[in-house]
Amino acid sequence: MSFWKTHHGGGTLLMVSATLCFALLDTTTKHATRLAPLLMLLWFRYAFQAVVTFALRFPVQKKELLRTPNPRFQTLRGVLLLCTSMCSFFALQYLPVGEFTAMVMLSPMVATALSALVLKTHVTHLRWVVMAVGLGGVLLVVRPGGQVFGWALLFPLLLIITYAWFQVLTSRLSADESPYTTHFYTGLVGAVVMTPLAVYSWNTTALLTYWHWFVLIGFLGTFGHLMLIRAFNRASAAVLSPYLYTQIAFATLAGWLVFRHVPDAFAWAGLAVIAASGVGNALLTIREASGKRQ
Repeated sequence: MSFWKTHHGGGTLLMVSATLCFALLDTTTKHATRLAPLLMLLWFRYAFQAVVTFALRFPVQKKELLRTPNPRFQTLRGVLLLCTSMCSFFALQYLPVGEFTAMVMLSPMVATALSALVLKTHVTHLRWVVMAVGLGGVLLVVRPGGQVFGWALLFPLLLIITYAWFQVLTSRLSADESPYTTHFYTGLVGAVVMTPLAVYSWNTTALLTYWHWFVLIGFLGTFGHLMLIRAFNRASAAVLSPYLYTQIAFATLAGWLVFRHVPDAFAWAGLAVIAASGVGNALLTIREASGKRQ
């Protein structure tokens, strides 16, 4: 049997496809925010997700799609992802796509640290060392005098915190909720919260002129997360986590192709260190999971 037809192979393909979607989403966002109001783009991204998820899943799940035993957690999760997206949209106006993505890839490690502090999850000394190495990689990218050093770094730093909490809460909800229900409510909460802000900055001319960029942002955000859901339905997080870091390569390539940005030598070193520490963190998870099964 072909590897790609197995559960692990299919999950890997879906995971890599999702990271490609996310890299293209960031690249598209960086371009589109130069053409249309940012708050309108952000509203459309979540409204698209809510409408498309409902259209695809309600015929299958019926009212089960709307049932949730954790409405407060669903609302909080939606707000956290909205804050993450808002930080992303603002940051990408000023930061290169590749370096921005590399910094965001620290989120799983920060989520691990938060799990240790909040959920009292045991974290080994070696994993703390790996996370410290990843932080060192970020310092190489954002060092004073580098290409990305400046006030705009506040956005990815805030994003890392909100997205880490989002991942912790997602882990908490995963045992009780259908992932499609969670996906629907995430889009709905984001759209509802953003509606008054979008109305305030509404520009019908921009929507009619650049509608294809609005649709592309909505499509990439929605189907990127749907592929992520499908990937985790087919294979375990321990198997798939190392492939999350392909997003750094896709984002760096897209930044070069679209914006002709090439990281400097220190930034290249930082990107490599962040990716290596992220993969190392994922491999530790695989080893620990294997040890528990024995």
